[in-house]
Amino acid sequence: MRQTTSVPAKTGRIPPDDAPPPAPTTSEADGVLPAGVTVFDDRYPGVANLDPDLLRALRAAATDATRDGVEFRVNSGWRSPAYQNQLLREAVAKYGSAAEAARWVATATTSAHVAGHAVDIGRFDATAWLARHGARYGLCQIYRNEPWHYELRPEAARHGRPPLYPDPTHDPRMHP
Repeated sequence: MRQTTSVPAKTGRIPPDDAPPPAPTTSEADGVLPAGVTVFDDRYPGVANLDPDLLRALRAAATDATRDGVEFRVNSGWRSPAYQNQLLREAVAKYGSAAEAARWVATATTSAHVAGHAVDIGRFDATAWLARHGARYGLCQIYRNEPWHYELRPEAARHGRPPLYPDPTHDPRMHP
């Protein structure tokens, strides 16, 4: 029987026995996207598996943004649980603790990406365009520290975007 230890409260580090198990290499089937993918590239599961309402809003906004010379590129959209776990492991290694990694990467059970409800838009001109115009499509930045991360909030078209969380650790959805 494998013995595990709890995460030390002081450091927040995940002991090796408690880290998510290594995933097989992830691929496009898991939502990995090559550079240059747009919101219209249905051949990639990272785009095609997004929530249909989110995808519709993204495509409407992207169509209108082209009139301003702006193209939306998708850095990340839908992700499989395996891909999300891989990103989490990489974040723990990069930031040195689960607590710090949680400011940037959610677990597979709490990630809006795994549910198909979030998209990370690349290129500064596109995120700047969305910051100015996204609410009219219901597309809202959710986290102050992630200007590329957008989710659908249909009520934003009438009431404006909701207040930003400083980072994902302040989002109640991350603490089920």
